[in-house]
Amino acid sequence: MEGFPHHYIVSAMAGAKGNVSLMSDDVPPLETGPSPQFGGAKGKWSPEGLLMAAVADCFILTFRAIARASRLEWGALECTASGTLERADGVTRFTTIAIDARLAVHDTETAKRAERLLHKAEENCLITNSLNAETKLRTTVDATGTAAALAH
Repeated sequence: MEGFPHHYIVSAMAGAKGNVSLMSDDVPPLETGPSPQFGGAKGKWSPEGLLMAAVADCFILTFRAIARASRLEWGALECTASGTLERADGVTRFTTIAIDARLAVHDTETAKRAERLLHKAEENCLITNSLNAETKLRTTVDATGTAAALAH
């Protein structure tokens, strides 16, 4: 890991109508638009969706790092982030973000330790730590160790 501070630069470009094109070095451009709740078409990433994607992605990457440092063996992790967007204190903002984490581990002895590490990942996720929305973590740990155990 590089020393701090880290800097991240993303450019956005758009005309008066149509999509917004997001660009950053060394990654493909991403086309976005307003969410359907704000009058946009379905089938496009929106700023709101990208924020929830960042929460879920960061949670998994944080858990992966913590599990590796703790020498935890695990099979698969599925994470869903859902945010509640409201009008609060005169501004529209996310007030709550619920993280549903479903983890498959290889045995029941590992399950309690895995549960603690999931909570540690939530406490250390840099994205949720950067937001002022309340974060709620719900966990399920399956001791069968298979990704199929995570299927809905």
